[in-house]
Amino acid sequence: MADINGNWLGTYWQDEMPSRFEATFVQSGNVLKGSILDDNYLGEATVSGEVIGRNINFTKLYLITSPSPVTYTGTVSENEDYMQGKWSIGSRYSGLWEARRNGENLIVDLQTLLEKQTVLTTSKNT
Repeated sequence: MADINGNWLGTYWQDEMPSRFEATFVQSGNVLKGSILDDNYLGEATVSGEVIGRNINFTKLYLITSPSPVTYTGTVSENEDYMQGKWSIGSRYSGLWEARRNGENLIVDLQTLLEKQTVLTTSKNT
């Protein structure tokens, strides 16, 4: 089973317009809880759902702006740092979404990449 605990940065598309979001997921076994903050007027939402194998599904409920639940379904990559899928609000609205793990791992990966590039550049100049 995929482990999606932690912070994620993502994008969802509605009418071909992207909206960014930050998500924090807390997973216990198959059960998923958390919160999402959309980078637009919709604001903060709670999340509840499940993770089964590499499949994820959850419902997002906005705290203030919209009473309509948003259903997300998707898959988690093998290395558990990327997920993607579809979202829908009933049968009227739908689109694609994706998210990448956020946090110290991304900083460490970037620092490692920069160090490798520095070593390669230094060794070529010697």
